[in-house]
Amino acid sequence: MAGLSYNQIVSEIKSGKFRPIYFLMGEEAYYIDKLTKLIEKTALKEEERSFNQAVLYGRDTDVRTVIGEAKRYPMMAERVVIVVKEAQQLRKIEDLETYVQNPQPSTVLVLAHKYKALDKRKKLYKSLSNDHILFESKKLYENQIPDWIGDNLKARGFDSNMKSRQLLAESLGTDLGRIDSELEKLELVLEKGSSINEHQIEENIGISKDYNNFELIKALGKKDFVKAIKIQQYFKANPKDNPMVVTVSLLFGFFSKLMMVHQAKDKSPKGIASLLRVNPYFVQDYQQGALNYDLKKLARIIHYLRECDMKSKGVGNSSTPDDELLRELIFKISFA
Repeated sequence: MAGLSYNQIVSEIKSGKFRPIYFLMGEEAYYIDKLTKLIEKTALKEEERSFNQAVLYGRDTDVRTVIGEAKRYPMMAERVVIVVKEAQQLRKIEDLETYVQNPQPSTVLVLAHKYKALDKRKKLYKSLSNDHILFESKKLYENQIPDWIGDNLKARGFDSNMKSRQLLAESLGTDLGRIDSELEKLELVLEKGSSINEHQIEENIGISKDYNNFELIKALGKKDFVKAIKIQQYFKANPKDNPMVVTVSLLFGFFSKLMMVHQAKDKSPKGIASLLRVNPYFVQDYQQGALNYDLKKLARIIHYLRECDMKSKGVGNSSTPDDELLRELIFKISFA
């Protein structure tokens, strides 16, 4: 059962097929929350929940209580649903092994074990993986986020171009819950079947299509100092939307990848895309950047980025604001 994918589990639940135990674990909370909510919503009718559904929290309960709740019989319903949220805080969780070996057939036990996985060497893990739903929700890599956004929008009935997906990914980060919430805003205001572009994102989510980290990276890659400074001025006027730590982190990622391009054996677009784990659409940006910055310049830039990161965190700097640090960094990078 451990091998079922998220979509397979969703399909089963929506078809009315429920398993005795769902152990949902992993670093990415988004899928754990979605599956938990889906089971809570569909396993019982609304009028059945008051007597047959219980929600426990790992920090406030213990294994004995969980097992006790799971072993009770349904009242005027087909099943009992027991949800243990924050199950990673459940003490002596290995003691669930006795129940896992012999679960109550009329109970659906859901354990939302967020931010980490069970120890695969333990007996509990092996028992769960043999007989029950054991689902691991893994964090996506940054380069996977644009495609995830595209799939999410498609499921909502929208098309999107790569630039708009990249803009959303760069601005919203890797928190799938946050991204999903922002896409929901778009769904509420845009007509189904329309194609989402940068202008609609700017109007409805508040992300500038011209002044963002994605465009800053592009400008620096092209050595467009004037455009980079314009973006810095926009960041200065909107500091809450453009935190320094995010900008420096993304710049570090870009220039680190340029070093990889220089050292790549296969410098074809396909080879670079594979090496950098980026969409082929963006390979030309890295090729352009590699032409403008040789390895010696890149080594200096990496040093500048680390220095700026430390100063923005107060190390060796007590007075220079982030906007001035960014302006200085852009100058150093452009004339490295």
